[in-house]
Amino acid sequence: MTERTRELRRRSLEARPAISAERALLLTEFYRENEGKYSVPVMRALSFLHICRHKTIWIGEGELVVGERGPEPKAVPTYPELTCHSLEDLRILDSRPLTSYAVSAECLAAYEETVIPYWRGRSLRDKMFGELAPEWHEAYAAGIFTEFMEQRAPGHTVLDEKPFRRGLLDFKADIAREIGRLDFVQDGAAWEKREQLRAMAISCDAAILFAERHAGLADEMAARETDPHRKRELERIAEVCRHVPAHAPRDFHEALQAYWFCHLAIITELNGWDAMSPGHLDQHLLPFYEQGLAHGSLSRDAARELLECFFVKFNNHPAPPKVGVTAAESGTYTDFANINLGGLLPDGSDGSNEVSHLLLDIIDEMHLLQPSSNIQLSRKSPDAFLSHALRVIRNGYGFPSIFNADSVVEEQLRQGKSLVDARAGGCSGCVEVGAFGKEAYILTGYFNLVKLLELALHNGVDPRTGRQLGPASGDPSGFASFDDLYAAFEAQLRHFIEIKMAGNQLIEQIYCRLMPAPFLSVLIDDCIATGRDYNAGGARYNNTFIQGVGIGSITDSLSAIKALVYDSGHIALPDLVAALDADFAGQEPLRQRLLNRTSKYGNDDDYADDLMRRVFESFFRTVDGRPNSKGGQYRIEMLPTTCHVYFGSVTGATPDGRRAGTPLSEGISPVQGADRSGPTAVIKSAGKMDHIRTGGTLLNMKFAPSLVEGEQGISTMASLVRSYFRMDGHHVQFNVVRADTLRAAQADPDAHRDLIVRVAGYSDYFCDLSRELQDEIITRTEHDSL
Repeated sequence: MTERTRELRRRSLEARPAISAERALLLTEFYRENEGKYSVPVMRALSFLHICRHKTIWIGEGELVVGERGPEPKAVPTYPELTCHSLEDLRILDSRPLTSYAVSAECLAAYEETVIPYWRGRSLRDKMFGELAPEWHEAYAAGIFTEFMEQRAPGHTVLDEKPFRRGLLDFKADIAREIGRLDFVQDGAAWEKREQLRAMAISCDAAILFAERHAGLADEMAARETDPHRKRELERIAEVCRHVPAHAPRDFHEALQAYWFCHLAIITELNGWDAMSPGHLDQHLLPFYEQGLAHGSLSRDAARELLECFFVKFNNHPAPPKVGVTAAESGTYTDFANINLGGLLPDGSDGSNEVSHLLLDIIDEMHLLQPSSNIQLSRKSPDAFLSHALRVIRNGYGFPSIFNADSVVEEQLRQGKSLVDARAGGCSGCVEVGAFGKEAYILTGYFNLVKLLELALHNGVDPRTGRQLGPASGDPSGFASFDDLYAAFEAQLRHFIEIKMAGNQLIEQIYCRLMPAPFLSVLIDDCIATGRDYNAGGARYNNTFIQGVGIGSITDSLSAIKALVYDSGHIALPDLVAALDADFAGQEPLRQRLLNRTSKYGNDDDYADDLMRRVFESFFRTVDGRPNSKGGQYRIEMLPTTCHVYFGSVTGATPDGRRAGTPLSEGISPVQGADRSGPTAVIKSAGKMDHIRTGGTLLNMKFAPSLVEGEQGISTMASLVRSYFRMDGHHVQFNVVRADTLRAAQADPDAHRDLIVRVAGYSDYFCDLSRELQDEIITRTEHDSL
């Protein structure tokens, strides 16, 4: 790092996240004065313009890439139109010991006097909760599923090359052309299309105005600046901000700034946690990089410094805080921006390049939590690219994660996407697959597979509450065979998937009617061409995902039941259920037998792995291909973020020997500590899942540092990754850390504040994690040999 970027990084790391009421106040002001005057999309666009015209802008000392979502770095705006925090919510955010947000007295007063009185009952969360069926509320409260869209903008949004190749004035010309083509006689939807297109044009004006205000501020600062070097930098910043994003960028600096203004515009317009990402940044930047080097206007060192400044901007943006279950299941500052490196070009050739390696160097040296990073590894990717990434991973940050680019393409082809669009796509957030710049891929929330088995073992009654939560699927005493038990599980699965989907159909329609995103729609194909919003099916592709959680836990539980109840007759099922209800009190020998004497997923044991595939097939058949409300289809993913901890807290003891309230298995990883046959056995078990029929799977592995030392260590990791990907595995990521180090950090957090670990699809500071999550990471199997 240069002295500049080292200082920018220091300031970013030391700044405490704080809640800013500025956006909420500006939005409330505009809505209160203009409600009912405009169509919904135009209202949204004009409110966005109002925010861009009046929000505080910031250019920090030494910055080269400029623009903040809040009035200053780490100041987090709120989105009361989605979720209106209560005063109690804000006080909890200010006082909680982990991932807290400073809340000033002025912010509390603004909420109490202005924001809450207007938005209470008007927010989308209030409207949804008022319309969702009682059975949805019961299942949600019981921990059967979570719902992403009940308080944040839908979807994982990743852009393609458009912000790097075109200016917003070019898009405005496209919009004007489409308005001119509308047929108000034959097309009954022409008026709605016109309003949507008008809103898109207004939102372009808003983003351009936002950039021009930064140009004006840079000019003012340059006029006062006494240091000649910084004066020239500020003058250059003003020049850049006047050109982009109105026009297509002309050089490397303008390309980064153009994307950043588009990024800020999207997450200012409507974002409650949208995993907004630049996609294949290395591929997008390569032409500007090569052009600058050829012309002599850019050096590798100058490009690196600009990229380091760019990375700091991501780290300046903690995720907007959530409330309720969503806050509990994912307590992190991470906003899930995820930069893809490598992958494939549209013609199918290797997409890694010199900028890919430059970015890997920056990821290694800066090791910031944001942006997250991954490499897209194809069979065509050179070994040197993988080795470079593994050398970064070996340092113990948990990033970059590694995706199988060939599987990512196959997954998208199965979903009906064109080959070119599939190759240009990749992964966002944690592990989710999409066609970059062309898709609204909506994550609906997590689904607790293990809780369904608990209900099946209690004839649909939730033992935590004694309520008849699911259908009466049979008294366990009457299950004469394992297939009878499994049929009861499937009955619970079908029942709650129906409830989940019915809720999502309603929620998607509410977003379609009430919460369009006109600026985001400008940058996603084919919203302009169809005159339809991103949230109304305007994108070329529209998939809706349900994420299954606990595949390892339910597999091992079914394996134990099959072996001890039906194969050996060691225990009767009612007696096992009684032991579970008592959390194994007085039954420790039985618990140890369940833990240690039954087949476990993650050990290349077909007895367990076949059951994993059976559960996967049931989940897949129940969800995949069913129509959503936007002309797309439902798909499955297998990941939890940190919801396996929350889901475990609402699930009683399970037949694999797990105690009540403790975390479930994470991602498609084996149950913590159950994989005892080495990492090769883990990937063989995980490779038996049909990843191609998902929209993403997440495999976490933990290695002792000694296993990956030297060139042999890199070779060992590379062989493991390549082998897994030959089995069509979707994703793998590594923690390279000793459990003893993590325990030491628990005991003395002040001495380990910079310890970063891989949590799920993201990395975080170990000492910022809850005790439950820390313990879960510690108990993951630590592989020290193959």
